[in-house]
Amino acid sequence: MIDTQQFPGAAKSNSSFLTPFERRLAPVVLPRIPAWLETYHLTMLTLLWSGLILLFSDWAAKDLRWLWGVSAMVFLQYVTDHYDGKIGKYRGTGLVRWGYYMDHLLDYVFLCSVIIGYAFILPERSRYQVLIMLAIFAGYEVSTFLAFAAKTDRLKISYFGFGPTEFRLAIIIINALLVQYGTRQMINGMKYVNIGAGIGLALMVYKTHKAMWESDMKNKHGLDVEESAVLSR
Repeated sequence: MIDTQQFPGAAKSNSSFLTPFERRLAPVVLPRIPAWLETYHLTMLTLLWSGLILLFSDWAAKDLRWLWGVSAMVFLQYVTDHYDGKIGKYRGTGLVRWGYYMDHLLDYVFLCSVIIGYAFILPERSRYQVLIMLAIFAGYEVSTFLAFAAKTDRLKISYFGFGPTEFRLAIIIINALLVQYGTRQMINGMKYVNIGAGIGLALMVYKTHKAMWESDMKNKHGLDVEESAVLSR
């Protein structure tokens, strides 16, 4: 029998700015989650939140105040996504491999719903910026899972103090600014967001590739020393 508790995907590394606050909050929240609400219920609720994000974004194209609805769904997705795995560990009822697969797959669905939602709101001439944004942020996910597969120890989900929670908080702030000031400023702002996110992705890839290279070189030199010792006998 496979011991799923040893599955590396069950361990995450998160050193974002808000992580200490989240850790202090978890012991207060977990006992208060209703017993009938299971870990897989929380995971699958991302489908509901993502669908409503698209719906509210479509309505926001006519009235930007619907972005408050989008922000509410972003917050609810944070709650269910943040506590789905934790409640499974707390109760000893977690689905480790299923949870790893579905949780991260639905994170991508959530990301797409948010960015596609902005495409509903922005003028058509600026939608190529949305496509660039989707490509860049998907690049973060691709790099993260490739690095995890290569290292097979711990899934790192934050970089430079910025993780999933900070990303959601940024969306809520952006939505508030859009409601207050309209989409005109966002069109220009998205260019700078894409530039900053692109630079961050490049730095992350460079840092990861360097760590992988050093690991390979250590293994290579270790094997060379071992082979030399064998040949010298």
